Amino acid sequence: MTEYEEFAVDLAREAARISLPYFRGACETVDKGGAAGFDPVTLADREAEAAIRRLIADRYPAHGVIGEEYGEDRPEVEHVWILDPIDGTRAFIAGLPLWTNLIALRTEGRPIVGVIGQPYLDEIFLGGPSGGRMLKGGGETPLRARACAHLNEALIATTDPDLFTGAELGAWTQVRAAARLARLGCDAYAYAMLAAGRIDLVAESALKVWDWSALVPVVEAAGGEVTNWRGAAPDGGGQVLAVGDARLRDQALVALRRAAL
Repeated sequence: MTEYEEFAVDLAREAARISLPYFRGACETVDKGGAAGFDPVTLADREAEAAIRRLIADRYPAHGVIGEEYGEDRPEVEHVWILDPIDGTRAFIAGLPLWTNLIALRTEGRPIVGVIGQPYLDEIFLGGPSGGRMLKGGGETPLRARACAHLNEALIATTDPDLFTGAELGAWTQVRAAARLARLGCDAYAYAMLAAGRIDLVAESALKVWDWSALVPVVEAAGGEVTNWRGAAPDGGGQVLAVGDARLRDQALVALRRAAL
């Protein structure tokens, strides 16, 4: 592992140390969505991000940070850590082990190291310059997305179709109709399963930079691709398409481009 990869794993383990004791236990939940609809945040989210930020400040005081809970600190510098302390807070408060700790390092505008951690399952999915691997129980397993040449053979996923707009929902419905099987409700864990060769395609919208940055290096290190719905690099529009086999990208984009931002 590179220095930054090792540090990202250390951050994931710190996030796990803070968040796991709250899972399926007493944990204060606050609705930050207001009129826009229920958007929960927990004490575990806030404490985990605060702990990660302290470690970054101690180790790399010149680096910037962008986090879901505490905002931006020098986002314009060369090296920026991007944090989602608990992605899948709804799963977290429902007692479902599909939430994750997401940590990315962006260098010169591009995510180069990413970690998807699932503490309850003792899994850390790492992607970076040294490749992709899943860390579990002291061992390592290489990550490799599987071959899938045709959408009608694909297992696909999205978190919740209700999150799509009207045009987006129509595009997703067309992709889903063509696919073999669709699974819902996995949040970022779906991208970990894509990198592990279990899922072939994930499509989502309305993602923030902390939702998708960690996913890109993990999926790419496993041989997959992550784009927006126009086929370019993910951006502030929040529409993300991840595929394990590049041959699926253009097939899915036939539908998704019609709703691309």
